[in-house]
Amino acid sequence: MPGVKRDDLVVRDGSGLTCAAGGLTIDPWRGVETAVITHGHSDHARRGSGLYIATEASAPILRHRLGREIRLRTVDYGEPIDFGPVRVSLHPAGHLLGSAQVRVEHRDEVWVVTGDYKRDPDPTCAPFEVVTCDVLISECTFGLPIYRWPDARLEFDEVNAWWRACREMGRTAVLSVYSLGKAQRVLASVDACIGPIGVHGAVDPLCRVYREAGVKLPEWVKVSPDSAKQLKGCGLVLAPPSALGTAWVKRLAPVSAAAASGWMRVRGRRRREGLDRGFVISDHADWPGLLRTFEETGARRIGLTHGSTGSLERYLRGIGKEAFSIDTRYVGEGGDEIEAKGEGGLNEVVS
Repeated sequence: MPGVKRDDLVVRDGSGLTCAAGGLTIDPWRGVETAVITHGHSDHARRGSGLYIATEASAPILRHRLGREIRLRTVDYGEPIDFGPVRVSLHPAGHLLGSAQVRVEHRDEVWVVTGDYKRDPDPTCAPFEVVTCDVLISECTFGLPIYRWPDARLEFDEVNAWWRACREMGRTAVLSVYSLGKAQRVLASVDACIGPIGVHGAVDPLCRVYREAGVKLPEWVKVSPDSAKQLKGCGLVLAPPSALGTAWVKRLAPVSAAAASGWMRVRGRRRREGLDRGFVISDHADWPGLLRTFEETGARRIGLTHGSTGSLERYLRGIGKEAFSIDTRYVGEGGDEIEAKGEGGLNEVVS
């Protein structure tokens, strides 16, 4: 693999990003002896490992997703754990509740694996922490210049205005969001005075996990035949993308459908999905956020994974940075990576 060196501290092997000196793998995609988990999304936290290491705030999410019987050791942010000669600590990633970057130190060299992260504020999780390092392995889901996020507060104002307009027209406002992370961020950020809020059955238990962790969320109801009558024509309903266009939505008709996602930055995506509105609200770093992070960490080498790696690698090399790509089996929430490849290359989007 270009850019990878034989004595690298963290390498991509058949299990994921592995540190052989410490006997651990970060976000493995198959069972390993020791798995260090950055966060609870299903493409980063998988079943089958002997021991899981994660933040204390991630514990309820991992037990909900992987089973209560998993062997889990939790740590606070910044608390070091020694694996032989390797010292590991977890630091806030700002992606969702309990999400973490993984700092790996060995023989005076420091590597950081970001997992998914964002630089924008989020009332439901700890803010991203800049961790200085020698080598940074960064996700780059939105690693193209077209992806630049507007002020999230203004986007949530737009969500509120759309909800009010829907209510005036007697329509139910159905907003497509990922069940874990995005749903809770939206719930915590909208104006709950506008009307009742409902959530899909896949969203409801994760909202309860957040509330039990101390995150302030307004009241909501799980959509059922009875609650649908209360929500119909006036409520805001949060549902996973897979629920749109199904019989489940019909009980809320007439509806206006929208999505909250970084992919809404591309008009064609909203059109293809038949949405009435799209709100550019992402839980990942945008193009400026990625470049800012690379600079602030002081990393002399930058590994790129999970997204538009080739385009960003070429850009970084073009400005004199030492960069390399790491292929991955991650597919991203909702198959995002597949969609990203269809949005055109670097030259197309900057023209």
